[in-house]
Amino acid sequence: MTTVTLKEAQSGLADIIHRLTPGDEVVITENDQPVARLVPTPPIPKKAHRQLGTMKGTVLYMAPDFDAPLEDFTEYME
Repeated sequence: MTTVTLKEAQSGLADIIHRLTPGDEVVITENDQPVARLVPTPPIPKKAHRQLGTMKGTVLYMAPDFDAPLEDFTEYME
C-alpha cells in the first residue's frame, strides 16, 4: 500500500494511476488523514467472436406446416 499526499496526487495523478498493478492500492492523505483510496479495476475480458454454423445439425425435426399461418391470425390475413 502506497501513501501519497493530496498535493502529490494532484500533480502526478496520471503517473500514479499508470503505476498501479493488480492487488496494489494507493491511499491519498490530507493533513495525515486518509481521504481517498485508488485501486485498479480488473481487466475487461474480451468477448469471443461468434462463429457461423455452430448450431448446424441441431434441429432434429421440423413440422411440415412450419411456415403455414396460424389459425388465430386468419381474420387478420384477409
